[in-house]
Amino acid sequence: MSIKCFSLGAAEEVTGSKHIFQIDDRMFMIDCGSFQGKRKESDEKNRNFDIDHERLESVILTHGHLDHCGLLPLLTRKGYKGNIYATPATRDIANLVMMDSARIQAHDAEFLSKQARKKGEKFTWKPLYDENDCVAAANQIVSLSYNRKMFIAPDVQLEFFDAGHILGSAFANVTINPNPKEPEKETRLLFTGDIGRKCKPIIRNPATDMPAPDYIYLESTYGNKLHDNHDLAMKELIRIVRDTCAKKGKIIIPSFAIERAQELVFYLHLLTDQKKIPVVPIYVDSPMASNATSVFRVHPECYDESVNEAFLKHHKNPFGFNSLIYTTSVEDSKALNKKEGPMIIISADGMCEAGRVLYHLANEISNPRNTIMIVGYMAENTLGRRIFEGQKEVTILGDKYKVEAKVEKCNGFSAHADYSEMIEWLGEIDTSRLKKIFLIHGELDQQEGFKQHLIEAGYPNVEIVAPEKEYELD
Repeated sequence: MSIKCFSLGAAEEVTGSKHIFQIDDRMFMIDCGSFQGKRKESDEKNRNFDIDHERLESVILTHGHLDHCGLLPLLTRKGYKGNIYATPATRDIANLVMMDSARIQAHDAEFLSKQARKKGEKFTWKPLYDENDCVAAANQIVSLSYNRKMFIAPDVQLEFFDAGHILGSAFANVTINPNPKEPEKETRLLFTGDIGRKCKPIIRNPATDMPAPDYIYLESTYGNKLHDNHDLAMKELIRIVRDTCAKKGKIIIPSFAIERAQELVFYLHLLTDQKKIPVVPIYVDSPMASNATSVFRVHPECYDESVNEAFLKHHKNPFGFNSLIYTTSVEDSKALNKKEGPMIIISADGMCEAGRVLYHLANEISNPRNTIMIVGYMAENTLGRRIFEGQKEVTILGDKYKVEAKVEKCNGFSAHADYSEMIEWLGEIDTSRLKKIFLIHGELDQQEGFKQHLIEAGYPNVEIVAPEKEYELD
């Protein structure tokens, strides 16, 4: 029996996670995500995605972020008919994310077509997939709860463990053994997806009780960075809200609609109750964030103890309070641009490449009273990255805008573990069988730094996965 692994995305880059393990000539895929970044380049890479779906037996989905699930509708559109395995919460979140992506693509096609007509230009761009493709992909998802084993092939067993990243996120623990009567010959692969952080609100800490793996496919988004600690992040949030409110400005927070939006609402609720920030209107301007918050309510199996207690024992809703307003209609979203501050607007897309946040940025980024608050990772070549890096002028929806608003960076809210936290996690799991760590899902400079940190921590056999390169496993 021959086992090989290779990656079709998130190799020496962060987005587009697609990792294959191959047993002889049979293939299994871990995640099927969209590339995110510069619009034209990402679109080309997503369109060029192809795989021999006849040889693809199963897909395993670690969590519902777009860069992990966003090409599942394209995969099924191309003819894949097999199962897609995910936790129940990931199934629901991925369904939201895929449908939202289809709607954004349809809206972009309509908007760009109108722009091209005005300029007398030819327009041929088509969405990658539509809502019917998303329904087809969702119908192929088979739910598997945490800590439940399932044979996804006669010689392949899957078990999910909580990754503590977003609602439903999982480590995929894969055991390959052609002869179950000879357990000493089995090969164990652990695909981390994205690793969360300890002591975050709402969801639990990353699991450490999985069987000892032979190989770990380890994310490295923050492989050479350390996050601010929680107390410092909260102090920064208090300062930013107070300072901007004193100027009667608006705080625009580009945020992923899943987990980050709910976490920010949770913290703002807490700080308002404690009277550490003034009472100001807080708008969550994202239909998907509103829908995702509803999904959170029906998956208490993913909560940490504090949220479980609030919901189940005291029947309180940590995602709703008097200052909070969820806007779903386009009209309500547009109306925010005409309202005077102070106010806080949490809006998707998290990397500022699509969605309603673009319109808020276009309206507010040139006003010095306002604040743009960056709370998460921004991929290379995205508008969010350009704002994060301090560019004085940016292009939004085809027009140039001077960046006069104050840009604040608050990395204590990241849902990804930093290199110290990942090394701490490695020290808590059983690594007695570990042969090699493969680094994925990170920019090359972060991975090179992480590799050195891992070697210094006592993990000498580390390899940075190159795009499409095959790796033989013993």
